[in-house]
Amino acid sequence: MTGRPIRVLLAEDQGMMRGALALLLGMEDDIEVVAQVAAGDAILDAALAHRPDVALLDIELPGRSGLDAAADLRVRVPGCRVLILTTFGRPGYLRRAMEAGATGFLVKDGPVEELAAAIRRVLAGETVVDPALATAALSAGPNPLTTRESDVLKASADGATVADIAARLHLSESTVRNYLSSAIGKTGTRNRMEALREARHQGWL
Repeated sequence: MTGRPIRVLLAEDQGMMRGALALLLGMEDDIEVVAQVAAGDAILDAALAHRPDVALLDIELPGRSGLDAAADLRVRVPGCRVLILTTFGRPGYLRRAMEAGATGFLVKDGPVEELAAAIRRVLAGETVVDPALATAALSAGPNPLTTRESDVLKASADGATVADIAARLHLSESTVRNYLSSAIGKTGTRNRMEALREARHQGWL
């Protein structure tokens, strides 16, 4: 081994998974896990403090999603490569990850040797994407929902009424109904809760 090891930041909310990944990656001669965080809103501070070469981010994290954190890192720590590692291989997530500046996207069920190789490859400037997911994302096409339709669907997640959503997003009730109706149509579902479920399943929200 020549030079210093690859510095890795690990963001994973499940303690056992995070510990196992750190342990396994630490056994690689050329990789050093320099920071571990359990919440998305801790990623940027940890990256600024430790200056990792690669940030290994889960998507579904408390506080802030790994996708939002990836966009933060692209602006604030541009030298850090982002590799998304998720349980959920949803086509929409892949597209959003690439738009946020991620250079890798893997699902968690792969062997650790594959992950270590992916870390080396993204650091070398390659883009590494799970092949099955890449195929699924291409066939799924882009997210059909507009930003406003997505906002209205997300605001309805806790069972909020149309009036609640309108007040929360500073929209009229008729506008909220129009957005909900459009989102239901685009997702091919029968009501807003089904639309919300489908949009989440596709990784559009």
